[in-house]
Amino acid sequence: MTAIAKNRLSIVLIAMAMLAPSLAAEEAETPETALDKALALAQEGSAQAQYDLGVMYELGEDAPEDHEEAVRWYARAAEQNHVEAQCNLAYMYLSGRGVPEDGAEAVNWYQRAADRGFVTAQFNLGVIYNQGHGVPRDDEAALQWFLKATEQNHAGAQYNIGAMYAMGYGVPKDDAEALKWYLRAAEQGYVSAQFNLGVMYLKGEGVPRDYIMAYKWFNLAGTRDQVAADLRDTVDARMTPEQISEAQRLSREFYAAMGTR
Repeated sequence: MTAIAKNRLSIVLIAMAMLAPSLAAEEAETPETALDKALALAQEGSAQAQYDLGVMYELGEDAPEDHEEAVRWYARAAEQNHVEAQCNLAYMYLSGRGVPEDGAEAVNWYQRAADRGFVTAQFNLGVIYNQGHGVPRDDEAALQWFLKATEQNHAGAQYNIGAMYAMGYGVPKDDAEALKWYLRAAEQGYVSAQFNLGVMYLKGEGVPRDYIMAYKWFNLAGTRDQVAADLRDTVDARMTPEQISEAQRLSREFYAAMGTR
């Protein structure tokens, strides 16, 4: 029999706001032509082209991989308030790619993008404050940035708020509140939230024990998580055929609502 896994509550950094370069070459063009186009526009002051060059040089797509050059172009676009460039520049400082690692400078650029409403930057600031990268650890500040990101329905932020309530980070421990936030993320297909809901229904944490709901959430998470699939099979052994049929019906309804089946 598979052992019951502990609730998964890790905070995950979604670090890159990486978008495909908008100036990618047309099928008939050579990589050099795409790079030349981007360079010409960037030198004329186009923030989007400067950002595109940063992506090209960072990933080595249509240009030689060169992190220092990527930082240079991200910085030029970031100074023009290009939020994706600000977010990617922050990540370069956070990870020490092309520049010396500098957590405070990473926070500075994430903050600038977050203040302009860029949800990835808001989420990443929550992670940074939760983990103490470049700033003193501050779970209350982390919670506020995650809440800000949830205003744009960011599933990772919803999940992390659930984790904070489950563990009592920056807030009183509250399983019912954790379940509420996990549910919001799970309904967007966030696998870790689906897994945690399965655990909570199985153990009766923040909600009455309910094998049908536990099976449903493990079944949904189990399409991309083998541990969840194993736990679904463990729950299955405790259920009647009618309960299993109901749980499977609820799973199908979820897929139909998501438009995946």
